[in-house]
Amino acid sequence: MKKRIPVLPIPLESAMNISKKFINLGDALSNAFPALDFELEQSGFEYEPREWVSLAIFSSMFYFTLMFGTMTLITVAAKIAILRAAGLSFAVGFSLALMSFFYIIFYPKLQVNKKIKELESNLPYALHHLLIEIRSGVPLFNSLNSIAQSNYGILSKEFQKAVNEINTGRSEVSALEKLARLNPSLYFRRIMWQIVNALKSGSDIGATIEQIVSSLASDQIIAIKKYGAQLNPLALMYMIFAVIFPTLGITFILVISSFLGLGISLDIVLIGILLFLFFFQFMMIGLIKTRRPIGV
Repeated sequence: MKKRIPVLPIPLESAMNISKKFINLGDALSNAFPALDFELEQSGFEYEPREWVSLAIFSSMFYFTLMFGTMTLITVAAKIAILRAAGLSFAVGFSLALMSFFYIIFYPKLQVNKKIKELESNLPYALHHLLIEIRSGVPLFNSLNSIAQSNYGILSKEFQKAVNEINTGRSEVSALEKLARLNPSLYFRRIMWQIVNALKSGSDIGATIEQIVSSLASDQIIAIKKYGAQLNPLALMYMIFAVIFPTLGITFILVISSFLGLGISLDIVLIGILLFLFFFQFMMIGLIKTRRPIGV
Protein backbone atom coordinates (compact mmCIF):
# COMPACT_ATOMS: atom_id res chain seq x y z
CA MET A 1 0.00 0.00 0.00
CA LYS A 2 1.43 3.34 -1.05
CA LYS A 3 1.75 5.96 1.65
CA ARG A 4 0.19 9.35 1.12
CA ILE A 5 0.63 12.69 2.84
CA PRO A 6 -2.48 14.92 2.64
CA VAL A 7 -0.66 17.98 1.29
CA LEU A 8 1.17 16.10 -1.49
CA PRO A 9 -0.56 16.09 -4.89
CA ILE A 10 0.90 12.66 -5.78
CA PRO A 11 1.83 9.49 -3.81
CA LEU A 12 4.82 9.75 -1.48
CA GLU A 13 7.08 7.40 -3.46
CA SER A 14 6.50 9.31 -6.71
CA ALA A 15 7.08 12.64 -4.97
CA MET A 16 10.32 11.33 -3.49
CA ASN A 17 11.60 10.40 -6.94
CA ILE A 18 10.90 13.90 -8.25
CA SER A 19 12.32 15.63 -5.16
CA LYS A 20 15.75 14.01 -5.71
CA LYS A 21 16.48 16.96 -8.01
CA PHE A 22 16.56 19.18 -4.90
CA ILE A 23 18.70 16.84 -2.78
CA ASN A 24 21.65 19.25 -2.55
CA LEU A 25 19.44 22.08 -1.30
CA GLY A 26 17.71 19.64 1.04
CA ASP A 27 21.08 18.55 2.42
CA ALA A 28 21.99 22.15 3.19
CA LEU A 29 18.66 22.97 4.85
CA SER A 30 18.39 19.72 6.85
CA ASN A 31 20.89 21.07 9.41
CA ALA A 32 18.21 23.56 10.49
CA PHE A 33 16.04 20.66 11.74
CA PRO A 34 18.27 18.55 14.03
CA ALA A 35 15.37 16.53 15.50
CA LEU A 36 14.04 15.49 12.10
CA ASP A 37 16.17 12.34 11.88
CA PHE A 38 14.83 10.95 15.16
CA GLU A 39 11.24 11.96 14.33
CA LEU A 40 11.42 10.19 10.95
CA GLU A 41 12.69 7.03 12.64
CA GLN A 42 9.97 7.05 15.31
CA SER A 43 7.17 7.83 12.85
CA GLY A 44 8.15 4.93 10.58
CA PHE A 45 9.29 6.94 7.54
CA GLU A 46 12.47 5.30 6.32
CA TYR A 47 14.03 8.39 4.77
CA GLU A 48 17.02 10.55 5.53
CA PRO A 49 16.47 14.14 6.75
CA ARG A 50 17.90 15.58 3.52
CA GLU A 51 15.44 13.49 1.48
CA TRP A 52 12.53 14.69 3.61
CA VAL A 53 13.56 18.34 3.34
CA SER A 54 13.89 17.86 -0.42
CA LEU A 55 10.32 16.55 -0.42
CA ALA A 56 9.19 19.69 1.44
CA ILE A 57 10.99 21.86 -1.13
CA PHE A 58 9.27 20.04 -4.00
CA SER A 59 5.86 20.46 -2.34
CA SER A 60 6.40 24.17 -1.68
CA MET A 61 7.59 24.81 -5.26
CA PHE A 62 4.59 22.93 -6.67
CA TYR A 63 2.08 24.98 -4.69
CA PHE A 64 3.92 28.24 -5.35
CA THR A 65 3.82 27.62 -9.10
CA LEU A 66 0.19 26.50 -8.98
CA MET A 67 -1.07 29.43 -6.91
CA PHE A 68 1.11 32.02 -8.64
CA GLY A 69 -0.22 30.92 -12.03
CA THR A 70 -3.83 30.74 -10.84
CA MET A 71 -3.74 34.13 -9.12
CA THR A 72 -2.06 35.69 -12.16
CA LEU A 73 -4.87 34.49 -14.42
CA ILE A 74 -7.50 35.75 -11.96
CA THR A 75 -5.91 39.17 -11.52
CA VAL A 76 -5.38 39.60 -15.26
CA ALA A 77 -9.01 38.67 -15.90
CA ALA A 78 -10.02 41.21 -13.25
CA LYS A 79 -7.93 43.86 -15.11
CA ILE A 80 -5.77 44.66 -12.09
CA ALA A 81 -2.55 46.60 -12.69
CA ILE A 82 0.37 44.35 -13.65
CA LEU A 83 2.66 45.24 -10.75
CA ARG A 84 -0.12 44.93 -8.22
CA ALA A 85 -1.30 41.66 -9.77
CA ALA A 86 2.25 40.24 -9.71
CA GLY A 87 2.75 41.28 -6.08
CA LEU A 88 -0.58 39.77 -5.02
CA SER A 89 0.09 36.54 -6.91
CA PHE A 90 3.57 36.26 -5.41
CA ALA A 91 2.28 36.89 -1.87
CA VAL A 92 -0.45 34.24 -2.14
CA GLY A 93 1.86 31.70 -3.79
CA PHE A 94 4.68 32.29 -1.32
CA SER A 95 2.34 32.02 1.70
CA LEU A 96 0.90 28.71 0.52
CA ALA A 97 4.37 27.41 -0.36
CA LEU A 98 5.65 28.29 3.12
CA MET A 99 2.70 26.55 4.79
CA SER A 100 3.23 23.47 2.62
CA PHE A 101 6.96 23.39 3.41
CA PHE A 102 6.54 23.48 7.19
CA TYR A 103 3.60 21.07 7.11
CA ILE A 104 5.82 18.47 5.43
CA ILE A 105 8.70 19.19 7.82
CA PHE A 106 6.53 18.77 10.93
CA TYR A 107 4.40 15.93 9.55
CA PRO A 108 6.57 13.19 11.15
CA LYS A 109 6.22 14.91 14.53
CA LEU A 110 2.44 15.07 14.08
CA GLN A 111 2.41 11.36 13.29
CA VAL A 112 4.55 10.64 16.36
CA ASN A 113 2.13 12.55 18.62
CA LYS A 114 -0.81 10.74 17.07
CA LYS A 115 0.97 7.42 17.58
CA ILE A 116 1.69 8.24 21.25
CA LYS A 117 -1.97 9.06 21.99
CA GLU A 118 -3.29 5.90 20.33
CA LEU A 119 -0.62 3.72 21.92
CA GLU A 120 -1.05 5.05 25.45
CA SER A 121 -4.86 4.80 25.28
CA ASN A 122 -4.54 1.00 24.89
CA LEU A 123 -1.56 0.56 27.21
CA PRO A 124 -3.45 -0.12 30.50
CA TYR A 125 -5.61 -2.82 28.87
CA ALA A 126 -2.63 -4.49 27.21
CA LEU A 127 -0.71 -4.53 30.50
CA HIS A 128 -3.66 -6.15 32.28
CA HIS A 129 -3.72 -8.70 29.47
CA LEU A 130 0.01 -9.31 29.88
CA LEU A 131 -0.31 -9.62 33.68
CA ILE A 132 -3.10 -12.22 33.39
CA GLU A 133 -1.04 -14.23 30.90
CA ILE A 134 2.07 -14.16 33.07
CA ARG A 135 0.16 -15.02 36.27
CA SER A 136 -1.43 -17.94 34.43
CA GLY A 137 2.00 -19.45 33.80
CA VAL A 138 2.24 -18.49 30.12
CA PRO A 139 5.85 -17.81 28.98
CA LEU A 140 6.74 -14.19 28.25
CA PHE A 141 7.19 -14.78 24.51
CA ASN A 142 3.73 -16.35 24.19
CA SER A 143 2.26 -13.50 26.22
CA LEU A 144 3.85 -10.92 23.92
CA ASN A 145 2.60 -12.85 20.90
CA SER A 146 -0.91 -12.92 22.39
CA ILE A 147 -0.93 -9.11 22.69
CA ALA A 148 0.48 -8.80 19.18
CA GLN A 149 -2.43 -10.88 17.86
CA SER A 150 -5.02 -8.92 19.85
CA ASN A 151 -6.86 -5.76 18.83
CA TYR A 152 -4.80 -3.06 20.56
CA GLY A 153 -4.14 -0.98 17.45
CA ILE A 154 -0.62 0.44 17.14
CA LEU A 155 0.36 -1.20 20.44
CA SER A 156 -0.25 -4.66 18.95
CA LYS A 157 1.91 -3.70 15.97
CA GLU A 158 4.70 -2.60 18.32
CA PHE A 159 4.64 -5.91 20.16
CA GLN A 160 4.55 -7.71 16.81
CA LYS A 161 7.89 -6.08 16.00
CA ALA A 162 9.38 -7.58 19.17
CA VAL A 163 7.87 -10.99 18.38
CA ASN A 164 9.35 -10.89 14.87
CA GLU A 165 12.76 -9.95 16.29
CA ILE A 166 12.64 -12.88 18.73
CA ASN A 167 11.57 -15.26 15.95
CA THR A 168 14.69 -14.29 13.99
CA GLY A 169 16.91 -15.39 16.89
CA ARG A 170 17.24 -12.21 18.94
CA SER A 171 16.89 -12.58 22.70
CA GLU A 172 13.79 -11.28 24.52
CA VAL A 173 15.89 -8.71 26.37
CA SER A 174 17.49 -7.40 23.19
CA ALA A 175 14.15 -7.27 21.31
CA LEU A 176 12.42 -5.37 24.13
CA GLU A 177 15.37 -2.97 24.45
CA LYS A 178 15.13 -2.14 20.76
CA LEU A 179 11.35 -1.73 21.07
CA ALA A 180 11.80 0.71 23.97
CA ARG A 181 14.53 2.68 22.23
CA LEU A 182 12.53 3.33 19.06
CA ASN A 183 9.16 4.04 20.67
CA PRO A 184 8.14 7.71 21.14
CA SER A 185 5.94 7.14 24.21
CA LEU A 186 7.62 7.94 27.53
CA TYR A 187 5.22 5.65 29.44
CA PHE A 188 5.83 2.76 27.06
CA ARG A 189 9.61 3.18 27.18
CA ARG A 190 9.59 3.31 30.99
CA ILE A 191 7.51 0.12 31.17
CA MET A 192 9.68 -1.72 28.68
CA TRP A 193 12.87 -0.74 30.54
CA GLN A 194 11.37 -1.98 33.81
CA ILE A 195 10.52 -5.32 32.21
CA VAL A 196 14.00 -5.52 30.66
CA ASN A 197 15.65 -4.80 34.02
CA ALA A 198 13.50 -7.48 35.65
CA LEU A 199 14.56 -9.99 32.97
CA LYS A 200 18.23 -9.10 33.40
CA SER A 201 18.11 -9.38 37.18
CA GLY A 202 16.08 -12.58 37.12
CA SER A 203 13.29 -11.19 39.32
CA ASP A 204 9.60 -12.08 39.08
CA ILE A 205 8.18 -10.59 35.87
CA GLY A 206 4.63 -10.91 37.17
CA ALA A 207 5.39 -8.83 40.27
CA THR A 208 7.10 -6.18 38.12
CA ILE A 209 4.17 -5.92 35.72
CA GLU A 210 1.68 -5.82 38.60
CA GLN A 211 3.59 -2.90 40.11
CA ILE A 212 3.64 -1.15 36.73
CA VAL A 213 -0.14 -1.61 36.32
CA SER A 214 -0.76 -0.21 39.81
CA SER A 215 1.51 2.78 39.16
CA LEU A 216 -0.12 3.48 35.79
CA ALA A 217 -3.60 3.34 37.36
CA SER A 218 -2.52 5.81 40.05
CA ASP A 219 -1.10 8.17 37.41
CA GLN A 220 -4.37 8.02 35.47
CA ILE A 221 -6.44 8.81 38.59
CA ILE A 222 -4.24 11.85 39.29
CA ALA A 223 -4.51 12.98 35.65
CA ILE A 224 -8.32 12.62 35.71
CA LYS A 225 -8.60 14.63 38.95
CA LYS A 226 -6.37 17.34 37.48
CA TYR A 227 -8.47 17.36 34.32
CA GLY A 228 -11.67 17.71 36.38
CA ALA A 229 -10.19 20.66 38.26
CA GLN A 230 -9.27 22.34 34.96
CA LEU A 231 -12.83 21.94 33.63
CA ASN A 232 -14.32 24.21 36.32
CA PRO A 233 -12.70 27.49 35.12
CA LEU A 234 -13.26 26.42 31.50
CA ALA A 235 -16.98 25.91 32.22
CA LEU A 236 -17.14 29.33 33.90
CA MET A 237 -15.42 30.92 30.90
CA TYR A 238 -17.89 29.20 28.56
CA MET A 239 -20.87 30.47 30.57
CA ILE A 240 -19.53 34.04 30.49
CA PHE A 241 -18.61 34.26 26.80
CA ALA A 242 -21.17 31.88 25.24
CA VAL A 243 -24.26 32.63 27.35
CA ILE A 244 -24.02 35.82 29.41
CA PHE A 245 -21.95 37.96 27.03
CA PRO A 246 -24.17 37.47 23.92
CA THR A 247 -27.41 38.03 25.87
CA LEU A 248 -26.28 41.16 27.70
CA GLY A 249 -24.26 42.31 24.72
CA ILE A 250 -27.28 42.48 22.41
CA THR A 251 -29.29 44.39 25.02
CA PHE A 252 -26.42 46.77 25.75
CA ILE A 253 -25.77 47.50 22.06
CA LEU A 254 -29.46 48.16 21.34
CA VAL A 255 -29.83 50.49 24.33
CA ILE A 256 -26.65 52.44 23.51
CA SER A 257 -27.55 52.74 19.81
CA SER A 258 -31.06 54.01 20.64
CA PHE A 259 -29.69 56.67 23.02
CA LEU A 260 -26.90 57.82 20.71
CA GLY A 261 -28.84 57.38 17.51
CA LEU A 262 -26.18 55.22 15.92
CA GLY A 263 -28.65 53.25 13.85
CA ILE A 264 -26.89 49.93 14.26
CA SER A 265 -28.62 47.15 12.33
CA LEU A 266 -29.81 44.25 14.50
CA ASP A 267 -29.06 41.80 11.65
CA ILE A 268 -25.39 42.80 11.58
CA VAL A 269 -25.15 42.49 15.36
CA LEU A 270 -26.72 39.02 15.34
CA ILE A 271 -24.47 37.81 12.51
CA GLY A 272 -21.39 39.14 14.31
CA ILE A 273 -22.37 37.43 17.56
CA LEU A 274 -23.11 34.14 15.76
CA LEU A 275 -19.68 34.22 14.10
CA PHE A 276 -18.05 34.95 17.45
CA LEU A 277 -19.94 32.07 19.12
CA PHE A 278 -18.96 29.67 16.34
CA PHE A 279 -15.28 30.59 16.62
CA PHE A 280 -15.34 30.58 20.46
CA GLN A 281 -17.03 27.17 20.73
CA PHE A 282 -14.64 25.72 18.17
CA MET A 283 -11.70 26.97 20.25
CA MET A 284 -13.25 25.66 23.48
CA ILE A 285 -13.78 22.17 22.03
CA GLY A 286 -10.16 22.08 20.85
CA LEU A 287 -8.91 23.30 24.23
CA ILE A 288 -10.88 20.66 26.14
CA LYS A 289 -9.70 17.90 23.82
CA THR A 290 -6.05 18.86 24.13
CA ARG A 291 -6.25 18.88 27.95
CA ARG A 292 -8.06 15.54 28.18
CA PRO A 293 -5.81 12.85 29.67
CA ILE A 294 -4.99 9.67 27.77
CA GLY A 295 -7.61 6.93 28.09
CA VAL A 296 -10.46 9.25 29.19
